[in-house]
Amino acid sequence: MGGHAARAATESASTRNVHEGVATCAGSACHSRQVESGVTVRQNELITWQDRSSQAGAHSRAWRVLTEPRAQAIAQRLGIGPAQRAKECLGCHADPAPANLRGAQFQLSDGVGCEACHGGSGRWLASHRTVDGSHQANIAAGLVPLENPVTRANVCLDCHFGSSRPGQFVTHEIMAAGHPRVSFELDLFSSLVRHWDVDADYVKRKGYAGGVKTWAVGQALALDRAVSLYAAPGRGQGAFPEFYFFDCHSCHRAISDDPKARPTWEANPGRPIPAGQPPFNDENMIMLSAAAKVVAPALAARLDADSRAFHTALTRDRAESIRAASKLGATARALSAAFAARSFSRAETLAILDAVVSGDGVKRYTDYTGSAQAVMAADTLLNALVSSGQVDRGAAARVRPALDRAYAQVRDPNAYRPAAFRESLAQVAAATRSLR
Repeated sequence: MGGHAARAATESASTRNVHEGVATCAGSACHSRQVESGVTVRQNELITWQDRSSQAGAHSRAWRVLTEPRAQAIAQRLGIGPAQRAKECLGCHADPAPANLRGAQFQLSDGVGCEACHGGSGRWLASHRTVDGSHQANIAAGLVPLENPVTRANVCLDCHFGSSRPGQFVTHEIMAAGHPRVSFELDLFSSLVRHWDVDADYVKRKGYAGGVKTWAVGQALALDRAVSLYAAPGRGQGAFPEFYFFDCHSCHRAISDDPKARPTWEANPGRPIPAGQPPFNDENMIMLSAAAKVVAPALAARLDADSRAFHTALTRDRAESIRAASKLGATARALSAAFAARSFSRAETLAILDAVVSGDGVKRYTDYTGSAQAVMAADTLLNALVSSGQVDRGAAARVRPALDRAYAQVRDPNAYRPAAFRESLAQVAAATRSLR
């Protein structure tokens, strides 16, 4: 069940747990100071969240982008009316609270406001700022525990991959109308929009999962979400499947009648499918395999077997592919639980990093999405080693030039070349081995 769906079930039990609106979080005594000067929390969180010049303000801009020409053109092509009022858009570009749970200061124009992620504040807004209040009491009153990587992943994936709720799935039709490709990595994207500090007080009150655990859990639940939504009824386009789930470049490749032209399709050892068969987007499968082989070998073998079986089933019929998807999803959830219960050591993190950028797994980087995910993973794992004090910042800086070159290989999807990317990743692998 997605994060929003889980919250809706809780919120329906009490109409008091309304979404009061971003304005109720403002004020110099709350989260809207001009500078970071709070004792327990920064208290300038809203200023950071509203930053117009950085990724940190992306959620606050989510509704406003619907008023811009690109969004209006997409909505016009889809025939859904103005984008800023279309249910197909508002599920992710605003707080999707139902009408009966919207308070007096709730505004769609706030975009992805505080309560879109933290949950309706009607029952905890006042108590969470009291001196004798506790984080656990706030959670009991409806605050969503986003410090838990499983909870955070499910909340984020509702919009950053899709859910079964209205307006929270970017179909191939919407992408064909001009919507950008959906991409996500839990820890890296969390860092980009971070408006909070993980300090000693935070750890004491909430604990801290760490970047590696957050990354690994995010990969597992992203795969679970993908195959669960694939298996849900009603996902298709007439005689065709919903192409959103498949790798874009399997179809969107250059076509040439030149007899000297070379095919751009490459065999992938993780996908036993024939040339011409659209491959299911396996970016999360590849990342999960790298992590599982280091910390959960038995589950890694199960994952690889289930992944191959799923790809094979896709070449046969939908009923078989749904059964295979269900089995693969169960394995992904088992890995999520294993990762969530584990503390990753320095040696394990370095080994996962090495598995991502070198070895047999590199042969699976035949497509853009998996390659982009690999670069984000390398970045996340390296940053986690530095932030935890397990790798010297100067030593990590020496890896950065190679990592930047790998990033350059996936900057433009239309310029992506698998062989050139793998070559750049070999340079990252060589640089990261110096960290040992």
